[in-house]
Amino acid sequence: MKTTESSSHYDNLENMSVIELITNMNKEDQTVPKAVGKALPAIERLIEQIVLRMEKGGRLFYIGAGTSGRLGILDASECPPTYGVSHDMVIGLIAGGDTAIRKSVEKAEDDPDQSWQDLKANGIKELDTVIGIAASGTTPYVIGGLKTAREQGLLTGCVTCNEGSPLAAAAEYPVEVVVGPEFVTGSTRMKSGTAQKLVLNMISTSVMIKLGKVKGNKMVNMQLSNEKLVERGTKMVMETTGLDEAQAKERLLKFGSVKDALEDWKQK
Repeated sequence: MKTTESSSHYDNLENMSVIELITNMNKEDQTVPKAVGKALPAIERLIEQIVLRMEKGGRLFYIGAGTSGRLGILDASECPPTYGVSHDMVIGLIAGGDTAIRKSVEKAEDDPDQSWQDLKANGIKELDTVIGIAASGTTPYVIGGLKTAREQGLLTGCVTCNEGSPLAAAAEYPVEVVVGPEFVTGSTRMKSGTAQKLVLNMISTSVMIKLGKVKGNKMVNMQLSNEKLVERGTKMVMETTGLDEAQAKERLLKFGSVKDALEDWKQK
């Protein structure tokens, strides 16, 4: 039996009080970072290979179904505003298409050929990377896309929560984060979803740092898409230049990013 489908350590959940429920959930959640920690060497190997390709113009694709697909889309969608990259640099694809982001699309994940069609529709190229995300490691949509991508010479990785899964076998650089049974048996949106989110955070953040999108510990390429981000960028410019708030904000808005504003300052 797959670890993600094994019986919960807890029973008679309906008889627990609310504090008992959330205390036990929290107890289980605390095991997730430790499981991720054991997978750090595999995560490192995958990230290093992604960076090599993206430095040459490659892109990063996530493919998944259900919760896993939505987590990939979440991670991809946050890269442009956070790091100022184009929307087609990191792309999340989900079985069933955009409709499945909000509503389940029945049996969409069972088609092993559709994911490659979805990748081709997004102009998949030789330098691109495809990461399959599936807690079970058995989702046909994800396995099929990964197998074809690898056959075509693309870099392939995966994030799964079972050991020795078909998905891990299909990936050149598999990441297996075994978090154990879920609090509610088989509900992989819980610990497995948390583990996947942590790993995706590590992948995208590390890649963007290595691609020069962060300076020191600051998001110097972030998009100035709202007042909160303009205020944050203004403070960054103030800290580096010693300008007052009004001067720093004027400079930031003139150049459109913290990075460009500071580079121009250094040249003077």
